[in-house]
Amino acid sequence: MTKRITAAFLALLMLFLLSGCHGKQSGSAFTVPDHFDGKTPLEIVFWAKNDTNKNQVAVYQQAIDGFQALYPNVTVNMRLYTDYGRIYNDVITNISTNTTPNVCISYPDHIATYLTGSNTVAALDDLMKDARFGLGGSEVRFDAPKAEEIVPEFLQECRIGERTYAMPYMRSTEALYINEDLVKKLGYEVPDIPTWDFVWEVSEKAMEQDEDGMFKVNGQKVLIPFIYKSTDNMMISMLKQLDAPYSTEAGEILIFNDTTKGLLEEIYVHGKSRAFSTFAISSYPGNFLNAGQCIFAIDSTAGATWMGSDAPLQDIHKEQVTRFNTRVTPIPQFHPDRLKMISQGPSVCVFSKENDQEVLASWLFVQYLLTNGIQLGYAETEGYLPVTTKAQNSAEYQDYLARKGEDNKEHYRVKIEASELLMKHTADTFVTPVFNGSASLRSAAGQLIENTVKGARRKQEMNDAFIDKLYDEVRSLYRLDQISGTKQTREIPTSSKAVLGLIAGVWVLIGIFKLREAGKNKTKQGK
Repeated sequence: MTKRITAAFLALLMLFLLSGCHGKQSGSAFTVPDHFDGKTPLEIVFWAKNDTNKNQVAVYQQAIDGFQALYPNVTVNMRLYTDYGRIYNDVITNISTNTTPNVCISYPDHIATYLTGSNTVAALDDLMKDARFGLGGSEVRFDAPKAEEIVPEFLQECRIGERTYAMPYMRSTEALYINEDLVKKLGYEVPDIPTWDFVWEVSEKAMEQDEDGMFKVNGQKVLIPFIYKSTDNMMISMLKQLDAPYSTEAGEILIFNDTTKGLLEEIYVHGKSRAFSTFAISSYPGNFLNAGQCIFAIDSTAGATWMGSDAPLQDIHKEQVTRFNTRVTPIPQFHPDRLKMISQGPSVCVFSKENDQEVLASWLFVQYLLTNGIQLGYAETEGYLPVTTKAQNSAEYQDYLARKGEDNKEHYRVKIEASELLMKHTADTFVTPVFNGSASLRSAAGQLIENTVKGARRKQEMNDAFIDKLYDEVRSLYRLDQISGTKQTREIPTSSKAVLGLIAGVWVLIGIFKLREAGKNKTKQGK
């Protein structure tokens, strides 16, 4: 009887493993075909992000038109999204129905989650190195960059574990956009690399009001001296600058520590005085900056076209815009001699498909996005930086930089200075560890700041109880205990939990039958 149960258990377990774990690899190693079929019609779907910037849409379309002219049997169908979060959600939804796009602009944090699906994102390492179709390969029909011509720091960001799952498309960092006139009016000079103490001190000084309730520094009833757009990046950058724990490469969550507590206590003080606020609480920092109602605005370098009196893109009426000199500097630092600033910006991944020609066509299109014409065209629409040294060092791009301030559109000074900031400090940038759940941890980092500022405005007392409650709420909201617990690096997949439960249950049954058989034997012996 026991043998029959054991055999049944093993058969059931094998069926479960084959059905439940099929394809649950960390991505798919793609075998490069021996040729590209240039005759059979192929369609590839490209999901891209655009937030109403028509110039960027034009560059995407330029890429599609140029690629289709070289590969006339390939049709590229583009779908535009207004933000990366919606792309992420749709990919997750479509994984279960095998209807993912072929090429998708995304972030490594998101890709790490895609990889938990069945045979989803293609590993690109073999494709990159292929002599015929790889980067700069002999059978590529355009002037693609070679591997060594991609900025190494940016390419490294696309590695998850031991494999490369994306190509960098554009890169940005964060910048501190400063109303230098108001800083000087308060009696200060802007340093080349501002410190956190400097920004906090000037911000508090700016809160002085006259007897009529007008702020003395700008003569208006409205002033928020310091606004940070991405509080996710704010907390992450502060911790990095202090060499404080955030997470490990394996996915262990370490953010709930005493250094984080100290930072939140400082932020609470300035949130309570209303010298500091966030995008989620007060709205877009560029609008306040351009209206003379903000002194320090932190946003992406890609958002530079929205910053300053002469910004080509404005969300406020021209009558609200004030005249001032805009300074562009690195974000505040705790140690200016050890500059640390986050690297961000979209990458492009390729999804696995049954048709290897479809995957190969998708890979070729990704390479086309890295050509000089596309890289320069897109970078010049905002403060993005091309991801290849080939594009950065080209005569066309160097001419673009040299014409800084020539006009307030294509050569808008603040936009070009934002790009130059990242070029100068590429080696000073960092990225956070990527794992399944790292996107949730990133959101949690920002939520800690958001809830602290809200608590300060509601006059909640800052003490250990406040911090403990805050930590518990954020852990629960983003299910961080399910990601790491204490030492566990990742949540055990549901299928794995079921297997473990099945194993335990069957062995219990085996134990029961063994006990029963033992009892029967004793009874027989007694007779």
